[in-house]
Amino acid sequence: MGSLGFLHSPALGSIPLHSSSKPSRKNQHIVKQLVRAANGSQKLLERQTFLFASRIAIHRRVQHGSTISALVTDDSSTMTSTEEDTDKIYILGIDPGLESFSDHFGYRMKRYVDQKALLEKHEGGLEEFSRGYLKFGFNREEDGIVYREWAPAAQEAQLVGDFNGWNGANHKMEKNQFGVWSIRLPDSGGNPAIPHNSRVKFRFQHGNGVWVDRIPAWIKHATVDPTRFGAPYDGVYWDPPPSERYQFMHPRPPKPKAPRIYEAHVGMSSSEPRINSYREFADEILPRIRANNYNTVQLMAVMEHSYYASFGYHVTNFFAVSSRSGTPEDLKYLIDKAHSLGLRVLMDIIHSHTSNNATDGLNGFDVGQSSQESYFHNGDRGYHKLWDSRLFNYANWEVLRFLLSNLQWWLEEFRFDGFRFDGVTSMLYHHHGIDMAFTGNYNEYFSEATDVDAVVYLMLANTLIHNILPDATVIAEDVSGMPGLGRPVSEGGIGFDYRLAMAIPDKWIDYLKNKSDEDWSMKEISQSLTNRRYTEMCIAYAESHDQAIVGDKTIAFLLMDKEMYSGMSCLTEASPTVERGLALHKMVHFITMALGGEGYLNFMGNEYGHPEWIDFPREGNEWSYEKCRRQWNLVDTEHLRYRFLNAFDRAMNLLDDKFSFLESTKQIVSSTDEEDKVIVFERGDLVFVFNFHPENTYDGYKVGCDLPGKYRVALDSDAREFGGHGRVGHLVDHFTSPEGIPGVPDTNFNNRPNSFKVLSPPRTCVVYYRVEESEEESNAANLVDLTEKSAAEVVAKQESFEAAAPVEDENPITSKVKGLEAAET
Repeated sequence: MGSLGFLHSPALGSIPLHSSSKPSRKNQHIVKQLVRAANGSQKLLERQTFLFASRIAIHRRVQHGSTISALVTDDSSTMTSTEEDTDKIYILGIDPGLESFSDHFGYRMKRYVDQKALLEKHEGGLEEFSRGYLKFGFNREEDGIVYREWAPAAQEAQLVGDFNGWNGANHKMEKNQFGVWSIRLPDSGGNPAIPHNSRVKFRFQHGNGVWVDRIPAWIKHATVDPTRFGAPYDGVYWDPPPSERYQFMHPRPPKPKAPRIYEAHVGMSSSEPRINSYREFADEILPRIRANNYNTVQLMAVMEHSYYASFGYHVTNFFAVSSRSGTPEDLKYLIDKAHSLGLRVLMDIIHSHTSNNATDGLNGFDVGQSSQESYFHNGDRGYHKLWDSRLFNYANWEVLRFLLSNLQWWLEEFRFDGFRFDGVTSMLYHHHGIDMAFTGNYNEYFSEATDVDAVVYLMLANTLIHNILPDATVIAEDVSGMPGLGRPVSEGGIGFDYRLAMAIPDKWIDYLKNKSDEDWSMKEISQSLTNRRYTEMCIAYAESHDQAIVGDKTIAFLLMDKEMYSGMSCLTEASPTVERGLALHKMVHFITMALGGEGYLNFMGNEYGHPEWIDFPREGNEWSYEKCRRQWNLVDTEHLRYRFLNAFDRAMNLLDDKFSFLESTKQIVSSTDEEDKVIVFERGDLVFVFNFHPENTYDGYKVGCDLPGKYRVALDSDAREFGGHGRVGHLVDHFTSPEGIPGVPDTNFNNRPNSFKVLSPPRTCVVYYRVEESEEESNAANLVDLTEKSAAEVVAKQESFEAAAPVEDENPITSKVKGLEAAET
């Protein structure tokens, strides 16, 4: 059952110190590709698959109020009889394939409930326990500063910094019975003993008598001397006076029923080859994101990381904002600005591992003591061999305090709206997913290979997040497809709201690299997009930052390669390669959005086919920023074809704004014709027709639908406004005909009770909506009206935001999404 170690009381000793290594220079995400490549194109569940179906059914099958539900929602409760209660774990009733693993679910549920009971007994409950940042690190208490640090293996300890000339002789710390060192520095003359924004470090003595300086584990800001190559970071005491503290002005936007996520990296968001700032991103990039009708921003690389090329995934300081882009107050400005524009903000959180850097990071506290007294496991279990990083001991009391407090810190201090948990596969299994080709066999998920300590931590984490912010959005990056990951903890699940549909981009890469257009299988594409667990929601994406980094290729690059540099001008006729590239780029992203999940994600720049990969400054490229930026000028230039892809991306999101198809539980694939290369499906009441054939146009092509009536074009990838040829008539009314015997699907056309006929050109996707009689003269025009209304809202909010810098680029949403004019009467 995984790691059986369990602490029945707070840790009484603690942290070893393992002198350590130089800062890691590995790009974790390049290595992550190796792990995923070894796994192959992941099949979430070949066996016992529960495909997408109406989630309403779950509420009929699950009766709330049983023993388990009461236990997991009551901090003061404990589970006394696992055997008696496992039959009441809801998830076992949802998926009969899990019943044979009831012992596993009962065991981990007992671990979770017992841990919550211990936190209630010793710490005042989960939320109180997770406010560790109010005790540890630096805090104002009774006209002074109190500093606390957990380092039980240290022999002596001092606080040093600019305030005492880096001489700690007069600032020695005392250790209590739990291994926590502390010191109180009273104010002097009404001024704090440590000035705001001054450097500090924790100095302590190893058992061998050697003294070392380390950045405090709970530090809220860390900086580095930019004039010194390879200089170590310094902890910074951050306590600005009231006049310098950012005051939030805007409430959090409501949680969208279907998140449309724009994944972004602030540092590389400038058009110039340099590091961008939080305030520049807020003033210049956020309006672009809002203009393209996204409702959520997912920020990467927020937590401080000493090695920029790690993409933010080798964290050194968990409570500190990455200082490359500004101060904590600057990040608060960004989040508040996003909220003012109606954008929610998620944070890419890395609790799966930490940097191996001992000088700047948490690893510097490890002096080799037992796992129970350390942040990390000992030996091989505490080291990720592919990521060159340290692995947390999730059973340790103080590790739980540190990580859970980290979540509450970002939610409450910075007002993030949720998290995307990175590297969840590595957490779930002792093998970390390395050299594992998950086939969907349930024994791969529930065995001695499962790290139950980590599972219980994630259950606690999701409970905490949703207790603090009930409408938080929490996403898991898991390539294994573990069942129950996306179900509530009260049902025996791990508690995530969504999982990333990681098999989808793998499938597209395989097709684009290895298959000719004629060999594309409509059934296989459809199956890959719909193969997700019943009742567990997914975020679909065709490509994320993973596919954009050096060593891989974006979809646009795979499709058009060098012609992206020479063939994207509208002043010359498009080559066959560019024609194909533009058409398939739109189709691949759109079918992924429409069929692949209950939410959608796009990485910054991919919406318009950014022509270059991302290569962070590193020794291998002579520390260049040339490819660590986004060339917004390309999409802003009217005569370049990049703007067509951007306009279609905007229209895709606008279509969901209007028809809310992503949140609909109605998803029916009625046809996957291998000869015609056509996929027809319904999502909500929209009918989607994707013609992947490279040459064939189908006139009068019959498509099935549910509801009878009149249908019109809602979105057409072949519209000239999206770089197409305008072959589909937008003023045509498509009237349905009944098919077969009502209520007898076998007699219907493709099991649909109605049908209508359409024109379907090659490499196009067209969406049709049903026109209500009362809406005949206004419904389609509302799409354009909505575009203009959205534009006015963006401009008004931009102007009203206090202290916001003006945006030089013309707001893209101020021009109509002409492709949706197809719906005008």
